Amino acid sequence: MSGHSKWSTIKRKKGANDAKRGKIFTKLIKEITVAARQGGADPVGNPRLRSAIVAAKTENMPKDNIDRAIAKGSGGLDGETYEEILYEGYGPGGVAVLVECVTDNRNRTVADVRHYFSKSNGNLGENGCVAWMFDKKGMILVDKATVSEEELMDKAIDAGAEDVLEEEQEFQVLSTVEDFNDVRDALEQDGVEFLEASISMIPKNTIEITEEKVASSLLKLLENLEDHDDVQKVHANFDIDDSLMEKLS
Repeated sequence: MSGHSKWSTIKRKKGANDAKRGKIFTKLIKEITVAARQGGADPVGNPRLRSAIVAAKTENMPKDNIDRAIAKGSGGLDGETYEEILYEGYGPGGVAVLVECVTDNRNRTVADVRHYFSKSNGNLGENGCVAWMFDKKGMILVDKATVSEEELMDKAIDAGAEDVLEEEQEFQVLSTVEDFNDVRDALEQDGVEFLEASISMIPKNTIEITEEKVASSLLKLLENLEDHDDVQKVHANFDIDDSLMEKLS
C-alpha cells in the first residue's frame, strides 16, 4: 500500500474523537483563510476555496465558522497573517517526508518540525531534497466495500481521472490538479462516497519498512507532525506490511 493511503488509513483510525476534531477544524479554517486570501471569497471562481469548503462540510464544520474564515482571508476581518511553508526531510529508514504548513510564526514552526525529526532519528533537509520523489495529484479515496472496481473505473475515467489504483481496503482515484474539482464533482453526482478527497503529493516509489523499531519511530514522527496545529498535511513514501501494522497498533 502506498505511503499516502497507508497514512490516511492510520489517521482515520486514530482521529475519530472530539480532541482530534478540534485540531481538524483549526487546520481547515487555516486552509479556507489562505485560499480566500489568494483566490478571492467566491468559491465558484476559486477552486482551492471550493475544495476547502467541501472538506469543511464533510467534517460537519458549522457554516458560521466557514463564513468567518472566508471573511478573514478576503480582508473582511482582522486577525493573524498566515504564510504557507513546505518542509522536507528524511525520517527513520530513509523515508522521504514532506510537511505542508500554514503558520503565523515561521520560527516557531520550523523549530518544532526540526525537533520532531531529530527526536525520531530523522533530519530536516534543504528545500528540494525530497520533493522530486513525489507527484502532485488530485486524489480521491473510496471504500472498496461501497463500489466495484469496474463501476468506479468507468465513472472515474468518464469524469476525467487519470487512473484508479486498488489498495487493500480502498480505491485510489488519481487526476491532474487541474481536473481534480471536475472529477470530484462528477463522482459525487454519480453517488460515489469518498473517504478523502484532496490535492496530495503521491510518492513515485515507496520504501519498505520491515523492522518494528523503525516502523514505530516513523509512525510516531508522522503522528507528532500531524498533531501540530501549524501542519496541514504530511506526505511520506513508506510501505509497512499490514501484519506489522497490526502488531504496532
